[in-house]
Amino acid sequence: MTDLITTDLVRLGAAWGSDKHDVIRALAAVVDDAGRASDKDQIIEDAFARESTSATGLPGGIAIPHCRTTGVETPTLAFARLEPPVDFGAKDGPADLAFLITAPAGGDADHLTILTKLARALVKPAFTDALRSAGSDEEVVDLITHEIGEPAPGAKSAAPASGAPSGAAVPGGGETRNPSGGSSPDGSGAAPAAAAATAASGTATATTATTTGKPSLVAVTACPTGIAHTYMAAEALEAAAERAGVEIHVETQGSAGSTPLPSETISQAGAVIFAVDVGVRDRSRFAGKPMVSSSVKRPIDDADAMIAEALRYAADPSASPRVEGTAGEAGTTSTVQETWGGRTRRVLMTGVSYMIPFVAAGGLLIALSFLLGGYEIVGPYGDIAVNNSLFDPPDVAALGLDHALFGSGVLAYIGAIFFIIGKTAFMFFVPALAGYIAYAIADRPGIAPGFVMGGLAINIFNVQTSGDDPVGLAQTGFLGAIVGGVLAGVIAHWLQQRKVPTWARGLMPVLVIPLVTSIVAGLLMILVFGKPIAWLMTQLNEGLSSMSGSNAIVLGVILGLMMAFDMGGPLNKVAYSFAAAGVGTAAAASADAPELKIMAAVMLAGMVPPIAMALSTVVRPSLYTPAERENGKAGWLLGASFITEGAIPFAAADPLRVIPAIMTGSAVTGGLAMAMDVAVRAPHGGIFVLFAVSNVVGYLVALAAGVAVGAALVTVLKGMGASDREVATV
Repeated sequence: MTDLITTDLVRLGAAWGSDKHDVIRALAAVVDDAGRASDKDQIIEDAFARESTSATGLPGGIAIPHCRTTGVETPTLAFARLEPPVDFGAKDGPADLAFLITAPAGGDADHLTILTKLARALVKPAFTDALRSAGSDEEVVDLITHEIGEPAPGAKSAAPASGAPSGAAVPGGGETRNPSGGSSPDGSGAAPAAAAATAASGTATATTATTTGKPSLVAVTACPTGIAHTYMAAEALEAAAERAGVEIHVETQGSAGSTPLPSETISQAGAVIFAVDVGVRDRSRFAGKPMVSSSVKRPIDDADAMIAEALRYAADPSASPRVEGTAGEAGTTSTVQETWGGRTRRVLMTGVSYMIPFVAAGGLLIALSFLLGGYEIVGPYGDIAVNNSLFDPPDVAALGLDHALFGSGVLAYIGAIFFIIGKTAFMFFVPALAGYIAYAIADRPGIAPGFVMGGLAINIFNVQTSGDDPVGLAQTGFLGAIVGGVLAGVIAHWLQQRKVPTWARGLMPVLVIPLVTSIVAGLLMILVFGKPIAWLMTQLNEGLSSMSGSNAIVLGVILGLMMAFDMGGPLNKVAYSFAAAGVGTAAAASADAPELKIMAAVMLAGMVPPIAMALSTVVRPSLYTPAERENGKAGWLLGASFITEGAIPFAAADPLRVIPAIMTGSAVTGGLAMAMDVAVRAPHGGIFVLFAVSNVVGYLVALAAGVAVGAALVTVLKGMGASDREVATV
């Protein structure tokens, strides 16, 4: 990547006001003035949308607003030294150094690579100090390009300007915490020598310090989306390790992919830190290591304590929790160092996060098939797929496809194909749920038996008695998938801890564990748990099917309250997971299926908070700060897209007035949606999946009513104490 930053993209002593949105606008104008923007307004819009999801301020007076956008064609970095500093939401105060990172809309990997390289550089005090003292635009460009490993524009070499943080300026050099990523850019200093010494001693047994004499740790960070918190946690751990004089190597398992830590790096580490909200990929690599485990958010707030805890465990391995399995010396077994509630949530959310794409793809494809071929497509889809083609379309009248779009045989054929693909996707959602729950508990050896348990839960190949009136094996649905996934994971995890002869170790993860786990868990599911869970599922389905009138409305109200209470938190995810799993079992059912009504209530209730807050900022803008008014503009689209998190900035700033108001609005919407029998076959999409909605008028009325109630209530509550604020912000 060349010319990421040039002198045309640098501003020193920038006086752009006290609002971060004005700074972002000005930085976008810098990009435009440098000839790097194809659409300046689009850059601003996309940067504001990203800013509305979470603050981009970092500790130490740094701000990194960033976005993927169609407003640029090549990755571009603009820099400004702000006078006065501007608040970007960091806990320790305003930022005087601001970077705007813009990457092409399709350049996900480039965007994340730039962001992580820059974040790693920004934890070095020598680097930020050098930026603050740089006397010219050229010096800033040299400093930045040197630190992120890019050639300086027009320079013959990448040597930094005077004052750049070289291997001598920062203890351990620019890349000592991640030797696999390259050595110190200037080729001098301690880092290359340390890396070479480490490589030379790759066959050494596990120790708690490298040849540099520093204690060594490894870490893995991962979150469900794999974008923000994954890298923020990694940055926080690295900064804390630097303060403690510790060498740490962090593997970020994010959406841009991950580079596995070298085996010698892991073997030389004294302890491992798992900061994850999902399962760790290839967890068995760390078998036997002393372990600190937490959610991905803990390092962001408490990284120093986690480093100290890891060092304490490394110093006394015999008394510390360990990653399951053995490596090198005989190790004790352990459970994950989490609360049972935290661990349960992580395991279930890992399964749900892998399940949702199957539900989303399947639901949207089936909805499209109904749009093109009509609801009657569920009957003759097989005949159409086998006997017809695009060039020999079916006779819609002969097949009874009275609602095929435009009466077209071609569209009916495409609808049949979409239905088959969608149903196939749905066939995998329950096995995926079980498989990845087992994976979250036992890592790779749990996946295969977990999928098998999911297959048993839906009777995947239709096991039944013979005769004219066959009876099938009990189907336990998504509840059976959860139980089966947990069983498979626990059994596989237990088998991983067994000591076996050296010659058998290679067979354990690929043969013994999957085989034994599948047999034991399968027998338990069929012989012990199958019928009770099937009975429970039958009662649940009958209860939902019989739910009407006031009972259905009460359920809608409860789901609405759950969706708005924590906006993406545990209660929100429980309600959404319940609804999405229901769609997975009933997407091909008739429009009056209760599962589809529940999905509609949940989706509509989740859309209310951002839109209600956006409407309130328009009705009474004087009640809100300029930053909140900008967040309100983004809230329209976020809410319409069913992204409830768009209301978080408002709730964080004023929870006692905002949260009750939006909960009330969402409850109204959830209740009305159930009362008007609104149904939706897609688990996500907001107003962009109206083609998958039954009773579109009711859908829009329920949404509008909840938004109106929520906006009115929050406006009234905030207006009760608005006088001081209005004076301060107008």
